[in-house]
Amino acid sequence: MLPALLLTALLSGCAVDPHSPQQDRPEPPEPSFREPSPSDPFAAIDAAFERLSLDRYRAPQNAEAPVSRIWPRLIERFRIADCPADSSSADWADWYASNPEYMQRVLSRARPWLHHIVNEIEARDLPGELALLPVVESAFDPFAYSHGRAAGPWQFLSGTARDFGLSIDDWYDGRRDVLAATTAALDYLEYLNGLFDGDWSLALAAYNAGQGRVRRAMRRNAALGRGLEWHQLRLPRETLGYVPKLIGLGCLFRDTERYAFELPEFKDRPRIETIRLAGQVDLVALALSAELDLAELVGLNPGLNRHMTPPGNGYRLIVPVELAERTRAALADLPERRSAAGWQSITVKPGDSLSRLARHHGVTIAALRQANRLDGDRVIAGQSLNLPGLVDLEAVGGDADYQAAYRQLIALQQQLLPTDRFVHRVGSGESLWLIARRYGVGVGEIQRMNGMGASTLIRPGRRLVIETGRKVEPPIRSTERYVVRSGDSLWTISRRQRVGLQELMRLNGLDRDSVLRPGQRLLIRSGEDA
Repeated sequence: MLPALLLTALLSGCAVDPHSPQQDRPEPPEPSFREPSPSDPFAAIDAAFERLSLDRYRAPQNAEAPVSRIWPRLIERFRIADCPADSSSADWADWYASNPEYMQRVLSRARPWLHHIVNEIEARDLPGELALLPVVESAFDPFAYSHGRAAGPWQFLSGTARDFGLSIDDWYDGRRDVLAATTAALDYLEYLNGLFDGDWSLALAAYNAGQGRVRRAMRRNAALGRGLEWHQLRLPRETLGYVPKLIGLGCLFRDTERYAFELPEFKDRPRIETIRLAGQVDLVALALSAELDLAELVGLNPGLNRHMTPPGNGYRLIVPVELAERTRAALADLPERRSAAGWQSITVKPGDSLSRLARHHGVTIAALRQANRLDGDRVIAGQSLNLPGLVDLEAVGGDADYQAAYRQLIALQQQLLPTDRFVHRVGSGESLWLIARRYGVGVGEIQRMNGMGASTLIRPGRRLVIETGRKVEPPIRSTERYVVRSGDSLWTISRRQRVGLQELMRLNGLDRDSVLRPGQRLLIRSGEDA
């Protein structure tokens, strides 16, 4: 069977929380990733990156020619790293060194991108430590999504992302596109460095906390006659723990013997290649035609929101460098072999509105208007509408391979990509039916999201978690308590168990500074109706 069909069914997932606040001298937290399990799509992506990090294919250059290593080239550009004994930075260097399995996983995710990132760092004459910033931000997870709605390996908020040239729409989120986000992040860091007169520590603090907050803190200290070093400012504890993380990583990589740490032997050569597309391409059809591994294709193109690339010309598809020619050949033949499948059609039901249908199916109102050539928002019962980007599987007939691969891709994306999550406080006179209608979801979905039985009553004041970005599957665990595992964070548990982050903290007397311990038991649901 083709590699694209080797991906197991994926039923549930989690997201990393790369912004866990820390103290000035924090006790290092558990790493923000879960150990792999067959039902974890993040584990599937990690496995894909592990495969991509192997030299599975013959390199395109002369195999006998000597190949340099990436780390010496990067480390010679280090300018920031300084870890005096008993400093917070030294603590972080020790912590990263004492968690080699975590670092192996993170660097495996980083390997496809490192050659490109180091080239960019070098071309801009920037400190080499900046190449390690995605380790701090997201553990180099392109699908990372923080509780503050920052996304991607460089953890951009949508406003800043657009300010620095990243596109975000129904088809594509440039914050998750590692190559595009790297360009934007380095542009932003250069801007911040200029804003703070060449002080990289202040620039990094501003990258984390916001330039306005750092400048206000500096003005406050200046008025009080206090110092203006980053660690002397009144900044969030998260930020005061953020800068030492990157500095500690730099110390670790520069002085591996001191910390008894072994860097992986990464060759300094391209591991990916970009292919400019002449039009919209069906990823499922391409994976089948070129015999590409579907999980690897998703992992290398994490900015895509659907099974299709964005409409129009110019999307930059990323593939393993060794498979680029095979992919180009498949692309040339693709229109003859299999055209992109049609859009799925739905029928408007009584009470439906365009906004409700958009929320329910995870698309924007504008996309629905465009797909159906609507001038306004009015729809009528019985009307047929096309859902952009979704395949009508009946349109591909008996092509079982395509149908199976499409379902696998959609299951993977539904779990990896962020959803719209709301916490609704039940008002007087509200029923589940009214709440479901307001958010465009089913009553049964709300019950599954909140671990409610069919006969559970709701009372005014109760908080309900509402997700509108995708169909909701039952949680991994339905018990009232959850046992913390290695790598869990409050955010991953919140997402996996479908309970609001604030509610999870309230039930367990925790806050965002709390450090979870493996084996710790958390109350997920109180069992109360109010």
